[in-house]
Amino acid sequence: MKSIDLKKRLNRDRPMISVTIRIPKDVIEDLKRIAPQLGFSGYQPLIRAYIGQGLRQDLARLEGQLNVEKFINSLRKHGVDETTIDEAISEAG
Repeated sequence: MKSIDLKKRLNRDRPMISVTIRIPKDVIEDLKRIAPQLGFSGYQPLIRAYIGQGLRQDLARLEGQLNVEKFINSLRKHGVDETTIDEAISEAG
């Protein structure tokens, strides 16, 4: 994640929007029980933290995939044959 994006994410005054989501009652009870133990003021901030954490992981993973695709395209552009690219991908994966 770029540092400017990270600074925006750390701003506590970011605009918020309300959403409605159905979550099983037992899950909410568990969230309410563990939120204070993890230092959260309630279960909703904990949910936001979980969503943010998962989102950051997926964004990092997807941005990494895009970089790999750019790298592979660059190799092709520079004349590296497909067999060599395929073998390298198989070895790396």
